[in-house]
Amino acid sequence: MPCSVGDVVEVPEEPTEKEPTEETVEEAPEPEPGPESRPRRRGRTTLLIAVAAVLGVVAGTCTGFVVQADRAPDALPSLSQATLTQAKGPAPEPLSAAQDRRVKTDGDLRKLLLKKPSGARDAGYAVGTDGWMDLAEYAETFEKPADAFGDLVAEDFRRAAVVNWREGSSLFVEIRLVQFRQDDELVVADDADDAYYWAEKKAHTDSWPIPGTGDGMAYVHNSPDRKTGYTDVYNAEAHAWRGDVEMQVWVSSAKPVSKKKIMDLAKRQMERL
Repeated sequence: MPCSVGDVVEVPEEPTEKEPTEETVEEAPEPEPGPESRPRRRGRTTLLIAVAAVLGVVAGTCTGFVVQADRAPDALPSLSQATLTQAKGPAPEPLSAAQDRRVKTDGDLRKLLLKKPSGARDAGYAVGTDGWMDLAEYAETFEKPADAFGDLVAEDFRRAAVVNWREGSSLFVEIRLVQFRQDDELVVADDADDAYYWAEKKAHTDSWPIPGTGDGMAYVHNSPDRKTGYTDVYNAEAHAWRGDVEMQVWVSSAKPVSKKKIMDLAKRQMERL
């Protein structure tokens, strides 16, 4: 009920906590460790199986050895191939420098290029330096020189020899011999395959295999290259390889280039390799 200020109000004392005695104190059971806190032990059953397996292998090996030791050896069957007769007499002499193609290609590569025919004139434009094209100069013959430069470095480009001339008033010939080191792979064949691919992509193109070259090919492009203010230019090309050297023959003219012309140049150049 309500009370005034003068009234005395008795406040009940709060019960105090009873101090635990030895009789009242009970030891709380320790919580059992969960499955994650308890390391998994390997049971004895697994160990016994492993030991039994090892003993079984050892016993089987010993038994097999004893059985084989008591058996008489079987005679081996006779060889089906007859004994080869060895050649007698002196060994053949090594190839001469004229017969060893590697001697030629490791020498002055420019000497293997076709010579300018009689009546031919200077082309009027320089290619290479003193008959040689270094890596940078050869890369410049591609549509994307920077990309070509990196590819040639990766392909172990070694060197390139080049010759060019002019026949008549408007026919130009350029021949290159490009050599690769080929320490790890047959790079020259892959490089020739790329040349075949791009040559065959051009429209209105006729092609023929070059005799005696394996997969060498000659191409005549029947549609000229046209550029405003310039004479139309007809082109032909030939590609083949032998050993570590790739042959490239390029012919351009104001008139269509004949099959006979490009094939003759390609065959005669390959004969020198």
